[in-house]
Amino acid sequence: MSDSDADMSITHEQVPANGIELHVATAGPPDGRPVVLCHGFPELWYSWRHQLHTLGEAGYRVFAPDLRGYGASSRPTEVADYGSDRLTGDLCGLLDHYGYEQAAFTGHDWGAMLVWEMGRLHPERVSSLYNMSVPYSQAPAPPTEIFEVIFADKFFYMLYFQQVGPAEAEFEADPRHFLRTMLYAAGGEGMAKANALAVDAPREGTRFMDILPTAPETLPSWLTESDVDVYAAAFEKSGFFGPVSFYRNMDANWARSKDISPSIYTMPTGFITGSLDPVNSMMPGATEAMAEALPDFRGATIVEGAGHWVQQEKPDEVNAALLKFLSDLG
Repeated sequence: MSDSDADMSITHEQVPANGIELHVATAGPPDGRPVVLCHGFPELWYSWRHQLHTLGEAGYRVFAPDLRGYGASSRPTEVADYGSDRLTGDLCGLLDHYGYEQAAFTGHDWGAMLVWEMGRLHPERVSSLYNMSVPYSQAPAPPTEIFEVIFADKFFYMLYFQQVGPAEAEFEADPRHFLRTMLYAAGGEGMAKANALAVDAPREGTRFMDILPTAPETLPSWLTESDVDVYAAAFEKSGFFGPVSFYRNMDANWARSKDISPSIYTMPTGFITGSLDPVNSMMPGATEAMAEALPDFRGATIVEGAGHWVQQEKPDEVNAALLKFLSDLG
């Protein structure tokens, strides 16, 4: 855990929610408007360290849980335990525990996908929705079926993740090396050199680490070796079954919400991403699609030079955009 925790007045709790236990980092005054921050893969509450402090100082009551399967939260053992029904249930349970009817939700990467589903499945609990990296989408078919058509016999990490075992074995062999490599590769510096997702590799015999560029001896300024240590210590304990199983529920999640119209998103929505985020190449035209589909879309912010880990790479820009979005709500 970072030495700066004390400076940021972050407190940590183990909270009962939806039949499991969530580890939650909190900041800000108890009477502040609630904001829930949902991390992505492979991250933790810690990926919001810069936002916890700033939002708390601005008077918001901020909650950043380790999602189920991650960090010090519970780690159920069945793939179906990581579906959108269970994950959104956890967030509802979090609100119930603290006595809130609603909260402002912000997610990054898988956390963004979770928050989009929260808005679909439990819109009455979401006062506003501001997501990072992964835009709203309404796939026309089960995602893995689409990927099979697009990638055929080529490697694609989301298809690689579908089988229980291979990804876990690969990442758990050396969690720190995987996390250090992954954080660098999808960041702005790594992406400026090569988009790992655009690597043309055969599906057969290719592992996830095979497509990632090697991290340099000296990491980019936004990521310290101590930061990597925080992630590594957590994943050495938790393993990767839970985190990777989020991907194994993509088709079930799609089936659960495919018939829900985007008109359900009556709450204010917004979006931010890095100009070098690899998701941009996977989902071109996403901002225009959101503006057309979402009833109260407040616009998108592109952070120049940032890669996938936008809130960690460029915290000042992200905090300014998030605070403006929240303050404009009144």
